[in-house]
Amino acid sequence: MAALLCSPNKLRRSVLLVGVALMLGMHLSAATMDKDIELIWGASHTYFFMDGETESLALSLDDQQGSCFRSKDMYLYGTISMEIKLVDGNSAGVVATAYTISEGPWSYHDEIDLEFLGNETGQPITLHTNIFVNGVGGREQQFYLPFDPAADYHTYTIEWNPKYILIKVDGKAIRAFKNYEEYGVAFPTWQQQRVYGSLWDADEWATQGGRVKTDWSEAPFVAYYRNYTFAWCQPSPGVSWCGAEPKDSARFDLDQRTLDDLRAASDQYMVYDYCSDHKRFNESEFPTECSLQRQGI
Repeated sequence: MAALLCSPNKLRRSVLLVGVALMLGMHLSAATMDKDIELIWGASHTYFFMDGETESLALSLDDQQGSCFRSKDMYLYGTISMEIKLVDGNSAGVVATAYTISEGPWSYHDEIDLEFLGNETGQPITLHTNIFVNGVGGREQQFYLPFDPAADYHTYTIEWNPKYILIKVDGKAIRAFKNYEEYGVAFPTWQQQRVYGSLWDADEWATQGGRVKTDWSEAPFVAYYRNYTFAWCQPSPGVSWCGAEPKDSARFDLDQRTLDDLRAASDQYMVYDYCSDHKRFNESEFPTECSLQRQGI
């Protein structure tokens, strides 16, 4: 859903704001945000500033205009990481995002979404995650975070390799989407993606299913991004790049710590999982990966 927000014919009240930056490199490196991103909408509603010695980006949203930007470079397999401090106070109806998306026709695009759904003061902000492959999404998982994400910066990471997509918060994995192509489940393996992010008005659906609307008397809403990094996926020794990793390689298998983190996130913080939504799917209609996960494959 996030990808629609930066399309001119999809703007709602022209309220968009995006902030993520990356630097192309073979090792982990911080992005120079004012050089490595391009503003797509509303440059007047974004500004760079120095937060101590750290270059940061502030995104603001009001009832008139927002903005959108994207990374200049595109990537296929790697680790994207950024620190974000979300909108403080009453953020109901407001959604901040960080996501990757391929270019080309919407009908077969790939996308990895992190969307932070605002809420009334004192209520938890929901981290909504989704994955689109070849134009098909519907793979939503949602989490409450074990901290106030508006009180301080926290690190959010997308790790994308040929075997898994991992989503991490402060270095701990909360979600894994496995490559089940051998079982007929599509996985993003061939389309490069840019990085986007946004701060926009989504009060039609974001907070309690759209029952709580954006209070524009609280505007401008502001979120902050800093310390964006990108690291190319590293293959096994002797392998030219991650896309050439042998199918039987254990290079990207999950270690015990990651498995423990995923289990803890599922038990303690997950509030929605499409693979458990019996109102949405009959037992025979669940996506194939759901049954494979239940079998421990």
